[in-house]
Amino acid sequence: MDFKHISYTSDGAVGRLVLKKPPLNILDLPMIGEVNRALTEVATEATLRVLVISADGKAFCAGVSVEDHLPPKARPMIGGFHEIFRRLRALPCATVSVVHGAALGGGCELAGFADVVVASDNATLGVPEIKLGVFPPIAAVHFPDRIGWARTLQLITTGDIVSAAEAHRLGLVDRVVSPAELAATVEESIAKFRDKSATAIRLTRRAAMVAAGDFETRLAEVEKLFLDELMGTEDALEGLKAFLEKRPPSWSHQ
Repeated sequence: MDFKHISYTSDGAVGRLVLKKPPLNILDLPMIGEVNRALTEVATEATLRVLVISADGKAFCAGVSVEDHLPPKARPMIGGFHEIFRRLRALPCATVSVVHGAALGGGCELAGFADVVVASDNATLGVPEIKLGVFPPIAAVHFPDRIGWARTLQLITTGDIVSAAEAHRLGLVDRVVSPAELAATVEESIAKFRDKSATAIRLTRRAAMVAAGDFETRLAEVEKLFLDELMGTEDALEGLKAFLEKRPPSWSHQ
């Protein structure tokens, strides 16, 4: 497939999706569209055991474009970005994310959505959207399943950015290794899936998703809250504009 901001390759058992918009791999609408196109292809590969999501540049992904949070782009951005997670959840194969450098906002959500998260010890992770007067919908919906409700609430209401070691303690990261060990550790993780039945992996994932509950309903409710209520507030627009204008925000205090 012809991509500008990502690449996707497959050997039939392992698919590799690489974010290729260095240095920070900021996700904007065109890049989000490319990720969704790649995931559409992944879903058709019946023999695939695992999808590996990684990135070029100095960071995994520093988040979704702040400009694309503002009207009139906010609705198509949220729709396209959340479609990534709907597609990831519906994939027939396992997923592994490989994190180095910053994984912030939407980048942290993308990394943390994988079944297995392998991080370099130089990685930092967090969802700092609250500092811009907004919140991270995917983290609000998915992170309680991964790290628990209380820890999720702490992360999304403080906006704290944590080290890979702290993310591991919280349960957001599964393995932390040195940069020199990262590639070999990822291959070890992939090897755990290579010799499994693709059919068994697909049906096991379906069973786990049934047991996990209705992600779609929860996400739809949070999307509505984000788009119909939060994005109509003065503080949301002020926070986003202040970030773009490189100045402190002036909150309404309502």
